Amino acid sequence: MDRVPEEGLVLVPGNSLITSSPEEGRALALTLARHTVHNIQPDLDVLKGGRPNYSTTPESLMHATQVVAIEFQTIAAANNYWRP
Repeated sequence: MDRVPEEGLVLVPGNSLITSSPEEGRALALTLARHTVHNIQPDLDVLKGGRPNYSTTPESLMHATQVVAIEFQTIAAANNYWRP
């Protein structure tokens, strides 16, 4: 099995949701979503094998963006929506 590297399996990189800007928060949301998938399915061959299906299916892409949006909501709340 070709496995996801250990750094790709860390659920919360740096063990913090605090970011200095919304842009960094959005990037963290994408990272969290990817790491969640990697933890659920750590076999890279299986992940890559499924890509032709989900990467071209509008419903799959919408579900993926929904996951990232939920992660971003959590990060924004943790950062008090970047208000001083």
